[in-house]
Amino acid sequence: MAEVATSATSEQLLVVVDPVARRSDGESVRIAKDVLGAGAAVKLCLPEGPEEFARALARRGSRRPVVVGDDRALIRAVSLLHRHRGLAGCALSVVPVGGALSLARSLGVPTGTVAAARAVLDGVERRMDLLVDDSDGVVLGALRIPAVYPQASPDEPSARPWLRTCQFLAKTLVPVRPAREVPVAGPRPSRLRVEVDGVTLVDLGQPVEAVSVTPGSSGVAEVEVRPASVGAEASPVRAAGRTVTVVGADFRYRSDAGVAGPVRRRTWTVWEGAWGLTLPSPA
Repeated sequence: MAEVATSATSEQLLVVVDPVARRSDGESVRIAKDVLGAGAAVKLCLPEGPEEFARALARRGSRRPVVVGDDRALIRAVSLLHRHRGLAGCALSVVPVGGALSLARSLGVPTGTVAAARAVLDGVERRMDLLVDDSDGVVLGALRIPAVYPQASPDEPSARPWLRTCQFLAKTLVPVRPAREVPVAGPRPSRLRVEVDGVTLVDLGQPVEAVSVTPGSSGVAEVEVRPASVGAEASPVRAAGRTVTVVGADFRYRSDAGVAGPVRRRTWTVWEGAWGLTLPSPA
């Protein structure tokens, strides 16, 4: 891991440049380093992988951490700081560089390199709620449980190489017939039990099309369940609470920049004001 120290003002920054950002957009990384170095005392870290990324944050000392990278780098930094219970004592900053920037944008971070770097220097810390699950995973933005897509049956040709071979040999011996169009199965509703603060919102007997959980304000999460409908569209069921538990048969969920699961039970708890992010000062 390369480290370069530059001096400017008395403020101390630890600038950790994600390796993916360096490979994908080196020019934006250079601009970010120039702007930050002109306004603060910068210790620059260039980790080559996740382990060095983690070590850099762990050894930050009193320096304010700044991540130069995409949404995945931001999530990795928050996850590491949470795991070591370091979120309460620092305000994290990010200069978005890379392809996946929708999370940073939704949190209020400028996606322009110069504007984001200036916000690091001149912005203000905003404390935000964090969703923490029962495996100590974190969610910064919203999470969503979509409908289930059927998996391929083990009897299908894709699961039987020997059958594909026999079919190929048969095709060389008989006239070719027009291929029969096989309909593609669409998503089917999930059967989930959703509880908010111990109160059942929907149970396993009610199929649902989607569930979304979003950190709200003042330590509560906003929960929306869309029941599956036949004919007229069913109205969403909404609630707010501090803990959300979902139970079902091997469901997956999308959170921030990735997909997690399958799990059969997951509980998320809102940690109020658990992490701080530097954002542009209000006009």
